[in-house]
Amino acid sequence: MADQSTHALARACAEAMFGRDAASQGLGIELLEAGPGSARLGMTVRADMIQGHGTCHGGYLFALADSAFAFACNSYDEAAVALGCSIDYVAPARLGDRLQASASEQSRKGRTGNYDVRIENQQGELIALFHGKSYKVRGTVLSPETSND
Repeated sequence: MADQSTHALARACAEAMFGRDAASQGLGIELLEAGPGSARLGMTVRADMIQGHGTCHGGYLFALADSAFAFACNSYDEAAVALGCSIDYVAPARLGDRLQASASEQSRKGRTGNYDVRIENQQGELIALFHGKSYKVRGTVLSPETSND
């Protein structure tokens, strides 16, 4: 069980990453919760996110889930990037829907981790299931590397 200091570290990492994350901010994504190996984000489906079938474009759902995954796998102040991701679209999200993406760590050992993300709408209906595999790289979240190597 995580103690108060690990929760504080996870929140600090999430806030630091979110402050540098122009992509998530530009989509209107909000950081709702962060904990060790977990994160919960929110996003409202806007008119510019609607595709030709009248529902939210899958790329926006993927971006929301990917952001939740990123905050969860970087919650230990050890920089991690995506090694691979997949998503299953279960139901459509519609204009005005308030979505929440909840990421949870399934495993973390060595340099890799596995994370699942559930996206649900405001009624708690499942919209998408995402799985991401992380890879630990050099550096930390709170003091990021400045080189591109």
